Amino acid sequence: MPTLEISNFAQIDSARIEFGDLTVLVGPQATGKSLLLQWFKMALDAGEVVSALREAGHDVSEPSGLIDLVFGEGMSSAWHPDTTRVEFDSRELRPSAWSRGRKKGDPRVLYIPAHRALLLAEGWPSPFIRLNADTPVVARLFSQSLYQRFSGPKASTLFPAEGFLRTEYRDLIDQAVFNGGRVKLIQQGLRYRLGLSYGSDYALPFMTWTAGQRAFTPLLLGLYDVLPLRRQKKIASLDFVVIEEPEMGLHPEAVVAFMILVFDLMARGYKVVLSTHSPLILDAVWALQTRAANGARAPLVCQAFGLKDSRPVRDVMQNALESEYRVHHLGPDPATGRVRSKDISELDPLSEDPSEAEWGGLAGFSSRLGEAVRTAVNTAEGVTVGPRR
Repeated sequence: MPTLEISNFAQIDSARIEFGDLTVLVGPQATGKSLLLQWFKMALDAGEVVSALREAGHDVSEPSGLIDLVFGEGMSSAWHPDTTRVEFDSRELRPSAWSRGRKKGDPRVLYIPAHRALLLAEGWPSPFIRLNADTPVVARLFSQSLYQRFSGPKASTLFPAEGFLRTEYRDLIDQAVFNGGRVKLIQQGLRYRLGLSYGSDYALPFMTWTAGQRAFTPLLLGLYDVLPLRRQKKIASLDFVVIEEPEMGLHPEAVVAFMILVFDLMARGYKVVLSTHSPLILDAVWALQTRAANGARAPLVCQAFGLKDSRPVRDVMQNALESEYRVHHLGPDPATGRVRSKDISELDPLSEDPSEAEWGGLAGFSSRLGEAVRTAVNTAEGVTVGPRR
């Protein structure tokens, strides 16, 4: 499995990320999770990125300008030529080499950014060239992929769309996100925009949808790009799917439905990388690791995730039990305030390391709150029973 190492870039002092079949990055806001994932994209797809920037008319000859174009305007100050070091599988990555000797090639990483709902703010996406250079390049590339999907010859239904998802998955998504609604591309003038129809001719415009529907729809459309039709299991050239903050706006049931899609991607042969603030995602990882260690089989996992025990779904869940999971916490060092990474893949709730026992802070508050309630109940400290009214 690949490894990414970063030293002294932006707020990151030192980070070492080992990837598995599913890799999860956790930690507080502004600890560099997105920067790490964008470096991962550049490690594998610099040719695609630089070619897209060049075709859009950007000057890619200067390393500092290229850093701004990739990570966002002003990020060139985060790179220190003498002290910043980035390595991917022991191969050093330097912006000065990105624009030299790189063929475009097919991308190996599908990157679904946290900005996805904003890219559809008006109900349709913008092409790469129309987005400002202060938008990170991963968001511009994703918007371009949505734009191409919206440029079809005729209006169509995007969900539920036959052939992309198993019936069991579509049903779970419908119950958790759309509640009987049909997501459509509707022609308006010379372009198409998103609409959500509930059995009538009128379709709700995008900005009237719930926050969860607005965030989940572009995520689902992005996943369509790695779920080929017919009998092909995966896109041959694509190896990784990176998704930032998949839980945004979603009810817990929708997060569970999303994780089932992740397990399906893994069964197809993709490696999946997530950044998250959701304890539910780590709940799923911990449950699978614990059940695998105790010899659980796929039918029990199907039951836990609310799925019928059909042969295809059972195979997906059996693969999930046998997969390798890596979880990394990114947080500020108490002494310096600079961000360091820590491998907490065991997710041991009894670990002496708080970052592992509290799952990178995602479970810490619930644990402390539960302990406070237990203490209050057991000792009756501060509890006053007043007269009934």
